[in-house]
Amino acid sequence: MTRVTTSSGGGRTLLLTGATGFVGSAVRPALERAGWRVRVLTRDAARAAAHAPTLDWVQGDVGDREAMARALEGVDATLYLVHGIREGAGYHGREVAAAADFAAVAAESGVDRIVYLGGVAPVGPGSEHLRSRIEVGETLRAGSVSTIELRASMIVGHGSLSWLIVRDLAARLPVMVLPRWLRSRTQPVAIDDVVVAVVRTFDLPIEVNGWFDIPGPETLSGKEILDRTAVLMGLGVPRSIDVPFLSPRLSSLWIRLVTRADWSVAREIVIGLTEDLLARDDDFWARIDHPQRMSFDRAARRALAAERGARPARGPWGLVERARGVAPGDDDG
Repeated sequence: MTRVTTSSGGGRTLLLTGATGFVGSAVRPALERAGWRVRVLTRDAARAAAHAPTLDWVQGDVGDREAMARALEGVDATLYLVHGIREGAGYHGREVAAAADFAAVAAESGVDRIVYLGGVAPVGPGSEHLRSRIEVGETLRAGSVSTIELRASMIVGHGSLSWLIVRDLAARLPVMVLPRWLRSRTQPVAIDDVVVAVVRTFDLPIEVNGWFDIPGPETLSGKEILDRTAVLMGLGVPRSIDVPFLSPRLSSLWIRLVTRADWSVAREIVIGLTEDLLARDDDFWARIDHPQRMSFDRAARRALAAERGARPARGPWGLVERARGVAPGDDDG
């Protein structure tokens, strides 16, 4: 195992997987503030340490049992944020197999708790992406380590792929084509609230196991999400044309043309949105003493404000955004 670190400290140790992703990047500082000594899993520890030398980087891949045994040595808990949707055909089977190996090695290593961030269960068959996330959660929970699966629908925040699609569509299309799937409802949740849920989950009694929905406070259709985002950007509600026959495949091609999203990932997201993605309940927020969640508008304003430090859109669509006077939004704190 390769480990590169310049940090030190005692306390509880947590292995963070998926640390460079959207959620992992947001939750790591919060875990450290909560007193965790965070060990960060990466496939290239030396390269990662060159960018962030103060972190405890450990090299390995969740599909490598020997590497995981070394990475989990002395670990009290772990946050599992591994998703393989970008890895091409067959990712579903690889995700489930990796989760099974991880759960087994975590048990052998004496880990006390696994927390996994998955997705809300669809009413129908859903997309392969959603089915994979549900099955990964079931696989982790089938092990002997106390495991809590948190299920979120769309997470609103700068860096979220779902939010990127919403933001780009709202910014770039004064007239919106409305396929049937934009009528489906979901409960978008702010990344800030997701971070609170993840961090506080680790402090729940060890006998607490199972899955819990972590919905946002509002139930919105896809069209309502796009309309409200456009208004927050100073563009007003876009005109819309109903096109109920537009298939998920054609919709994903349209999204690829208009947004910065990868086509294969966009396709899975669109298929997942062809039916409602609604929580069973919102009881978990009371369990962790966090009843006041962020509204969609406030979460969206914060996501838009976070773009100020990011590279502006380039190419033809960048020109479109500038011509439309796209405003990044104000962060109201």
